[in-house]
Amino acid sequence: MTDTIDLRPGFADPVIEAQNVFRLVLDAMARPGRIATIPESLQPPSPLSVGAAAICLALADHDTPIWLAPEFRTPSAIAFLKFHCGCPIVDVPANAAFAIANGATVPALDQFAIGDDAWPETSTTVIVQLDDLAVGDGLVLSGPGIETTHRLNARGLRVDVWGEWRANQGLFPCGVDLILVAGNRIAALPRTTTVSEN
Repeated sequence: MTDTIDLRPGFADPVIEAQNVFRLVLDAMARPGRIATIPESLQPPSPLSVGAAAICLALADHDTPIWLAPEFRTPSAIAFLKFHCGCPIVDVPANAAFAIANGATVPALDQFAIGDDAWPETSTTVIVQLDDLAVGDGLVLSGPGIETTHRLNARGLRVDVWGEWRANQGLFPCGVDLILVAGNRIAALPRTTTVSEN
């Protein structure tokens, strides 16, 4: 007996929707902590959220290895990403251009690729699925792209990640970037963003 794979459709209009998501991600990276909303045209297989799936469909291809945390390594999620993105799924976080993990169990940030001084863009962008993402108490963000400070509530992210984030900042120009996702809402934390807990 074999398991049935639920291969869900991708974007209804792949070119237009991928361009729109690409622009949303670029804007999120340029304005750290600002929440962007991705239109809910996708119905990805569980446990992939709309936001995580849309980011992968917009940014990943056959040259973009993706690492999935164990809870995301379902046959349907793997088939969805391989079919719609053509991306290889890798077993080692440091070999990934993108990674998808749950906020409560995201691996230590030093397990991901940080790039090098000549090629800092070869680091991993970690897509972290959260319980909720909202403007408000929780985190205080500052740095490039933020006029003074910005407040962000990222519920469902393990609290000890911020010590790792400070170490990650010390690696600049190398280091990982984070894209926080809750449903179809996203907020980016590029490696230049300083995060303090409120």
